[in-house]
Amino acid sequence: MFARKLAERGFRLILVARREDRLRALAEELGPANEVIIADLRVAGDVRRVEKAIVECPRLELLVNNAGFGTRGHFWHSDLERQEEMHRVHVMATVRLTHAALRTMVPRKKGAVISVSSVAAFVTGPGAVSYCATKSWINAFTEGLDLELRSIRSPVQVQALCPGFTLTEFHDVVKVSRDSIPKWLWLKADDVVESSLRALDHRQWLVVPGWKYKVARVFLRHFGMLLRGRLARPGAEQT
Repeated sequence: MFARKLAERGFRLILVARREDRLRALAEELGPANEVIIADLRVAGDVRRVEKAIVECPRLELLVNNAGFGTRGHFWHSDLERQEEMHRVHVMATVRLTHAALRTMVPRKKGAVISVSSVAAFVTGPGAVSYCATKSWINAFTEGLDLELRSIRSPVQVQALCPGFTLTEFHDVVKVSRDSIPKWLWLKADDVVESSLRALDHRQWLVVPGWKYKVARVFLRHFGMLLRGRLARPGAEQT
């Protein structure tokens, strides 16, 4: 989602993903100056390899924590290993990679970390308990880091990016039909990235792209408990 936009802006990229063929194809498309790290962020050893690359990058300007996935179904029916993997990717990988980045950025007084969250962070619903919880954690983690950085007057920035339904392959992997979601709710990936990068100019730690989702966030802030009550009614979610 971010790689092409950043390449257009002249960034030299370190691309990280677990699918080697697709990653190398993207790197070739974007130019020979970019590096590739084949890593599965569910695996502790792979996370440590990415950490090492971050620490050893002398001119690190931006880290994008963009890895993530979702599952469907009630928590107790879901495969426990899959639930643990989600927490490793959304939480522990974000912790370790952000820590590695800030260790180099804060002393240099330059840089930013963007962690991709979701509007799901603002509501907890049946069938996506771990997903909503881990995205909510990303928001709380980012807000805390923003307060710490501001408290020492550091110019380094952190951002939690909270898109709604976005046209990527995410929903194909989760096996959610796009036809079940109204077309007007979908965002273009390019627009989401542009919203995120523009927000860095204004030091916004929380970014919700699209006016419809900004309105939804306000609604959820004021009427979230009412919605929670409706979702908790028997029959609200089927596995």
